[in-house]
Amino acid sequence: MHKPLHKTARIIRSKNAGPFAITFDVFFNDIYCFNEAKRSEALTREAICQLYAVALDDLTQYVWVEAALGFKFTFRRHWPQGSVNERDTFGAQQHSRLYEVNI
Repeated sequence: MHKPLHKTARIIRSKNAGPFAITFDVFFNDIYCFNEAKRSEALTREAICQLYAVALDDLTQYVWVEAALGFKFTFRRHWPQGSVNERDTFGAQQHSRLYEVNI
């Protein structure tokens, strides 16, 4: 049975990782949710890149940390932080696409 990520994770957030990168953190409710998400095809490197319309080469970090029941990925920004027409200088609004990803 598939569930949206926000039903299995206690924290889903994005944030600035310097002027040229945004990082995402997901912390799961328990080990069962962590393992289900890790096995899911919805959170592979390729799926993340497709969701955010970034090239696989732009995904600079992708790591699962069982001790923290967490998952982290970082990608290069499509635009430099603080540039003209910047939409989210702190990168704090980018995580919302993850909420409804079914795992």
